[in-house]
Amino acid sequence: MRELRAFNNMSQKSAAEALHISATCYAGYEQGYREPDFKTLIKICKLYQVSADYLLGLETDEDAIIKQ
Repeated sequence: MRELRAFNNMSQKSAAEALHISATCYAGYEQGYREPDFKTLIKICKLYQVSADYLLGLETDEDAIIKQ
């Protein structure tokens, strides 16, 4: 997630605000000591325009961009 956030020129605070969660919660996702629930996972996918499979490590970078 850190790489996706940086690629989108976002701070942790702005990403957290876009997801309607606290910056501390978002930082926990990036650092790996928290995991998003299903609804938040969907929001993260939409925010960064990637698939859930990509976030979960099940597909490669080439397949990551959601076809719109």
